[in-house]
Amino acid sequence: MAERILIAEDDPRLAEMLHEYLGLAGFRVSLAARGADALDQLAAVEFDALVLDLGLPDMDGLDLCRRLRATSDTPVLMLTARGEATDRIVGLELGADDYLPKPFEPRELLARLRTILRRRRGQLPLERPLQFGRLEIDRAAHALRLDGKPCTLTGYQFSLLVALAENAGRVLTRETLMDLAKGEQLDAFDRSIDVHVSRIRAAIEDDPKAPRRIITVRGAGYVFARAQD
Repeated sequence: MAERILIAEDDPRLAEMLHEYLGLAGFRVSLAARGADALDQLAAVEFDALVLDLGLPDMDGLDLCRRLRATSDTPVLMLTARGEATDRIVGLELGADDYLPKPFEPRELLARLRTILRRRRGQLPLERPLQFGRLEIDRAAHALRLDGKPCTLTGYQFSLLVALAENAGRVLTRETLMDLAKGEQLDAFDRSIDVHVSRIRAAIEDDPKAPRRIITVRGAGYVFARAQD
């Protein structure tokens, strides 16, 4: 049976777009434009997950999350406006399962929603995003953000970045990076790694010519800096 999703969102265009998109993905979707309506539906129907906009017109989304958690363990994916870091932290502390800053790609919302649902079914361990200062690497959703804004990398470049970040502070040779970031056949000339790293730097460094996140160690390889701004 299709899983049921409630979307609490007061922007009608966004709500309808998500309704259609998630419906095409195989979910049964209900909408609520106000917090009170969302609580009424949650009390009447057993939903598999709630997509919750924190900026509802009649109720603070954080308060709705708090009230829901008093009686239910329904997974919650929060939608937050760009820059609301405090709200995201508070929301996670109140029991939300994940958050997604606006604007977002529907594909990322779908990926995060599926991850939450698989985790609830016990198919995935809890895997928090990697956070390095202003940089967030979400392995589960295959998403990367700097200052809350999405950064675009190829799948292989994302795998390279994850390999570096999971070994922060440790120098990795090009050969080690190739082994850790499996999934793509590289040219025999391992300096192709350098091209990928330069493109990753272009996406995540404030000044790619003077990188502070991915540092070159001459004659050895690369190291991902532990401490970042």
